[in-house]
Order: sequence, then structure tokens, then C-alpha cells
Amino acid sequence: VRELNARFAEQRLVPVTVSAEEIRKYYEGYSNGVLWPMFHYQLDRLDLDSGDNWETYREVNRRFAEAVVAEYRPGDLIWVQDYQLMLVPELLRERLPEASIGFFLHIPFPSAEVFRILPQRERMLRGLLGADVIGFHTFAYARHFATALLHVLGLEPGVDSVQVGDRTVRLGVFPMGIDAEAFDARSRSEAVTTELTRIRDELRGCRLFLSIDRLDYTKGLRRRLLAFERLLLRRPELRGTVKLLQVVVPSRTKVDSYAQFGRQVDELVGRINGAFSDVSYAPVQYLYRSVNEDQLTALYRAADVMLVTPLRDGMNLVSKEFVAARSDGDGVLVLSEFAGASAELGEAIQINPYDLDSQEAAFERALAMPEMERRARMRSLRKRVFNSSVRRWAEDFLDRLKEAAPPPAPPVRTKITPHHRLGDIVAAPKVLCLMDYDGTLVDFQPSPLLAAPDAGLRILLNRLAEAPGLSSHIVSGRTVDTLDDWFAGLPVGLHAEHGYWSRFAPDLPWTSAGKAPPEWKEKILPIFETFVSRTPGTLIEEKSAGVTWHYRMANPEHAARQARDLLLLLTDVISNLPVEILRGDKIIEVREHGVNKGNVLRRLLELHPGALVVAVGDDRTDEDMFEAAPSDAVTVLVGWRASTARYQLAGVGAVREFLAEVAACRTAPNAEAD
Repeated sequence: VRELNARFAEQRLVPVTVSAEEIRKYYEGYSNGVLWPMFHYQLDRLDLDSGDNWETYREVNRRFAEAVVAEYRPGDLIWVQDYQLMLVPELLRERLPEASIGFFLHIPFPSAEVFRILPQRERMLRGLLGADVIGFHTFAYARHFATALLHVLGLEPGVDSVQVGDRTVRLGVFPMGIDAEAFDARSRSEAVTTELTRIRDELRGCRLFLSIDRLDYTKGLRRRLLAFERLLLRRPELRGTVKLLQVVVPSRTKVDSYAQFGRQVDELVGRINGAFSDVSYAPVQYLYRSVNEDQLTALYRAADVMLVTPLRDGMNLVSKEFVAARSDGDGVLVLSEFAGASAELGEAIQINPYDLDSQEAAFERALAMPEMERRARMRSLRKRVFNSSVRRWAEDFLDRLKEAAPPPAPPVRTKITPHHRLGDIVAAPKVLCLMDYDGTLVDFQPSPLLAAPDAGLRILLNRLAEAPGLSSHIVSGRTVDTLDDWFAGLPVGLHAEHGYWSRFAPDLPWTSAGKAPPEWKEKILPIFETFVSRTPGTLIEEKSAGVTWHYRMANPEHAARQARDLLLLLTDVISNLPVEILRGDKIIEVREHGVNKGNVLRRLLELHPGALVVAVGDDRTDEDMFEAAPSDAVTVLVGWRASTARYQLAGVGAVREFLAEVAACRTAPNAEAD
């Protein structure tokens, strides 16, 4: 062990110790028994029932994160690679909030409909969102990830980024390349030339189809062999003149599904050779072993047709290696449209590997392609492969990560604790407490009507009312009728529609901050009604001074598109109207100008001069309240986005705990004085 650690140190490597049992559960059980088949759309191979495998995956990810934290120095870039470590970015972000963290996924990201099957889907997405940059091979994979964020977490990504609290996570497309110059140089070497001559002598004039794959059910091995079998059945004159050399590199031999798949491939090769072989000819030569670099390059040079036909593949570098090795400028590449490389290698003959007829037709077309066309296609392929090297891939990703480095956290953004300003709150002769409702005192609900105050909140509001010198107020976007219904009998001031209506004490009547002209509603309501009709699950809430479109219960992807369209349309319509647009959490609201929570605070300060302000809220409408607060106010944002609030709390539970502390501490000194 000491000698091994010394060798690691020489190479600047730090080992992470994992037991054989942990490898079985983490690597074979969860990584390759759940994530690999799911991300490659092989849903019949999923093993979702072992909680132990998931727990071990979490534990090993935690161990990798701890190893990184132990080695980290300020200014380091952290680059996490692939699906086995998808939880690591979030674990690192928790421990190293200022670090620059990147993640690259080397396999496909599946469509959102497939990804949603995963029981741990939320945990996986949040794990990745700890990174500053998340990289994918293709735009399709990045788009699938963005859609999953929308469906699973309710986040609405932009073109190439998503806002996560007060952080911007960038999504990037970085097609991975190879060291093309090295393959080209090796293809011209004496060793490869000698090996090439030997291979061609053994072929005895046969034209060679070549495939090189790991033994994996995603690589399309069986369907490729079936298509080749069809070719020999339909074109008997090709028997004895074409040969398929299938090189299979052993992979994940301890995973049951791989062992079973290996047996199926063996049986199919045996069937084809049994049907079409003679004394001097076998149509399929099957090599179940690795080959060295010179042998590999010579095989690439010898092939008339290279078959790369995976059912799904993140990139597939074999296709690029074949192109780079063809220093003679000849050869044909048949490539699956479901390999990531197909987005770059358009001059290949692209096929649907699930369609045996089209795959067989592609084999025929490749054999019949004229030399001029072969060379023209290969010339374009080589230019593209040489221009997109693995070095450029790494440099592009790291450059993006450096650009995305998080800025230092502002010193004023301090997470509030029950003790941070409690002394000031207790000492103040008068305290004015303003609280938003949805997302602050209660969690968001699918329907606005389901968010009525629970028994615990009623008790808390009564305790606040009993605290000497403390005046508490709920400032909400909800209507007068709703607040009247929910808070009847509670000793709390109420302010509806962001302050258009106010009842400053339970025994006082509601008063209006102005008179909303009805004319603008006549223009806005039909637009909202149109979007309700075209977006199932949405609804309109009409208020005295505003109209709100709620889309929390709608299909997230469709609703997000409709919300963008609605915002664009409203921007044009309201240009000459006395209203403004507010976008909140799954709502879009049009309200009268000058109606906001900041004005509520100003009016309350006139009634309670000199009071210490405690203002708590979670969304854009609460920023007006924070901005209007005096410099000594305790302004608290609920959540982790950019805000003018001076302090932060994680969620509704933390808010209630803090307010309970305020009520208790304001009451306790008075009790002692008695």
C-alpha cells in the first residue's frame, strides 16, 4: 500500500478507498444497473428495487467530495466527470461555496419523460446543479436536461443557463474529440504498415466490414449482426467476398445483464457462421479481447466499411478514431443517428439501428459507393475531426468554467439566525412586523385555494399579537375576500392585492389606496382567458387592482412556453396603460401602477413612527418592501436568490421558527418584570 501511495503521489493522484462490496453496489448496482440503462433508454434492464445500492452510491459520492475538499486550495478549478459522480457537485458546493465547479456528462442525458422514472430524480438534478458549468456532448442532451429541470424541479432554464437561488448555472455543449494527429501519425508508421499488409493477406480479397465495441447492450451488436445476416441471405453472391470482423472488448463482466448479453452475441455469431461458412470462409470473425494501438490502427486502415451502430451513445470516439486513422483518404463510415458523433459527422452514412432493413441497405450502399464519393466524404470528415481535438474540448470547457467563476459573496448577505438581531428586536420600544404570505408563512400549493393557514400558523400569529409593542401585518397579493375568510378573528393587520386594500387592525374597515380604472382590465382579461383556454391547468384570479394568471398546476414545459408568449404579448399591450407586469413563482400578474408593498410599509411607518421594521418575504413583490425599509430594518429574504434584503432564511419552517423566537423574546422580559 505504501508503494502504491508513493506512485500515486508521483502522478499527483489522490486515491479514494472503496471496498469490493461498495464497488458491487455503487458501480455495478446503481451506476451500471440503474443510471447506465436509463440514460441509454434500455428501460427493461433497470434495477430500481435495491435501496442499498442507492445509499452506497450516495456514500461513495460523499467520499469523493471529501477527498476533493481535503486537497482544495483557493483558486483551484474542480472538474467532476460522468454519471458515477452526479451528487459530487452539490456536496462540494455545500463545503466550498466559493469554488469553481464544473461537471461533464460523457453519456447521453435522456428525455425528461424517461428521466422522470428515476426514483432519485430530484436528488440527481440538485446534485448536478451544485456545478457552475454543466457540459454535454450535444445540444439534444442539454435540451433534455433543461426540460427535466422544468418538469422535476420547476426551474425554468434560459437558452444556456438556469437560475438556482442567487447562482447562475451555465449549460454548455462541448463535443469531445480525440488526438487525431496521433492516430494519423501512427497510421503511417512502419509497424502499422507491416500489420496492415498481414491483415490484407489474410483477407484474400474479401472486403472488410469492421466493428470495434465494448461488450455492451447499448452498442447495437445484435442488430448489426442481424442486418449482416440479412445481407448474406438476400445477396448470396456476396458470400465469400465480404467479411465482418467484430472486435469486442470485455466490459463489466460481473454485471448479470452484460454476461447474459455476451451469451446472446456468441449464439448469434455461431448461427451466422454455421449457416454461411465453408472450408475456406467464415463470414464473421469474432475477437473477444482487447487489441493494442498498432493493431487497432491497422484494422482501421484495412477496413472498407466501418460500422458504428449503437442503439444510443454519448459520443462514440471509435468513429472519430477511424476517420483520423484513414491517412489514405479512403473508407466508408456507417454511423448510427443515435450516437452523439452523428451531430458532427454528417458525411457518414447515417442509419437508424432499430431498422434492420435500412441498416442492411446502408451496408449495400457502402460497398457500392464509388471511390470519388468515398474520398470526398472522407476528406470532409477528416477536416472536422482534426479541427475538434480532445485538447480543444478540454480547453473550451475550462475556459467556460473560468468565465463562470462565482463572484465573492457580498458581505451584507448574511444568513439570519434567531440570535443575530434578536437583541435589537427585544430592545426596540416598538416593532413593526410585515410578513408576505405564500412562500413565506406557508408553502406554495398547486392551487391558490389550498393554502389556507394551518393551526400552527394561527397559534404563531396569536403569539406575535400578544408580544408587547409588536404590531404584525400580513402583506399579500391575495384578495380581500380570501384574507377576510382565512384570518377572521386573528389580531393581525391585513393588506390585500399587494397593498391596494388595507385593514390596519381587526376592528377597522378595509380602505383602498386608490381607484383602479376598469378600462385596462377590459383589454387584459380577454388575453388571459385565451391563455387559460390554450393551457390546461391554469386559472385567472381577478382582483380590484390587478389580474393574475396562475400556472402551477399546468404541464411545466408547455406552461413555461405559454408564459414566455404571454409576457411578450403583454409587454406590447400595456405600453400605453397605467399598469405594470409582475412575474412571480408560477404566476404572471398585471397590476395598477403605484400599488406595491413598499407603499404599505411607508403608510405603516406613519402610523408607527420610530418602530423597528422586521420585513419577511420571498419574491419580486417583496423587493418593494425591502427597498422602502429604513437602514436599520431587519429585512429577510426567504430562499437563496439575489435580493436587496439584508438577511436570509432557508424556507417556511425557518421563518416560523424565527418569528416564534421574536414573539417569545418580546414577551419574556415583560413577564420577568411582572
